[in-house]
Order: sequence, then C-alpha cells, then structure tokens
Amino acid sequence: MDKLRRALSGQEQCDEESGIMSQVMDETTLSWSTRIKGFAICFIVGILLSFLGSFALFLHKGLKVFAVFYTIGNIVSLASTCFLMGPVNQLKKMFAATRIIATALVFVSIAMTLYAAIGLERAGLALLFIIIQSLAMTWYSLSYIPYARDAVKKAVESCIS
Repeated sequence: MDKLRRALSGQEQCDEESGIMSQVMDETTLSWSTRIKGFAICFIVGILLSFLGSFALFLHKGLKVFAVFYTIGNIVSLASTCFLMGPVNQLKKMFAATRIIATALVFVSIAMTLYAAIGLERAGLALLFIIIQSLAMTWYSLSYIPYARDAVKKAVESCIS
C-alpha cells in the first residue's frame, strides 16, 4: 500500500537507489534489532541447555539426561539462525548442494541421539551419537565459512601423513 501511495504522489524511488537492507526490511515483519535479539536469546538458551546437561552427568542416569539436554540445546541453537535470515532462507541454505550431506548428517545424528537416550535407554550408544552429533554440527557450521572445510581437511591430512 505504501508503494502505491509513493507512486501516486510521485515519490516513488527506484529499487536500485534504495539499499539492500531497506529492501530486506520492507519484506520482513521483524526489525533488525529484534532479529539480533531473537538470535542472541535463542543461541544463549541453546548453549545454556547444553551446559545444563553437563551438570546432569553427576546425577543418576545422567548420561541420558545429558544427551537429551545437549541435543535440545543444539536444536535451539540451530533454530536461532532463523531469526537472522528467516526460516525459508535458512532452509534453502541448509539444503543447498554444498551442505546437504552435512545437514542430513546433523539431523540423523540428532534423531539417533534422542532415540538412543530415550527410546533404547542406552547411555553408551547415546554418547557415541553425541560425539557424532558434535562432529556433524562442527562440519555443518564450517560450511558457512569460506574455505574452512578445505583448511580442516588439509590440517587433518597433514596430521595423518
């Protein structure tokens, strides 16, 4: 409606003249500061859940509780990025050709961790899937940094050979 008013009043500005941030802000309902706050809150809650799970290690059946809290913390931290770029863009980036395998591995490891901890109630298996989940999340996160995965591959190859 605002665009129609600007066009009719002769104040229409060209899309090339307006900045990319103003175009993005026109298409979204949340302000940039709200997005940053939402991201920070979600990310911190995710880290706190993962950290809280480590205290559960000292309780009875602590490894299972740790597995659940750690996994939920990872899910919340992963969801926090939806605040920055929106859920649709986040899903598009997650399932891009360069990171589809990493994304699938993250989701499979999350599901298997929860299944081993809650469904099977096997602490050792849950611990194995926690390790796989940590490695998968790291590999997935590195896919957003240009050339980071190549650098890690070369570092591992140099350590092995």
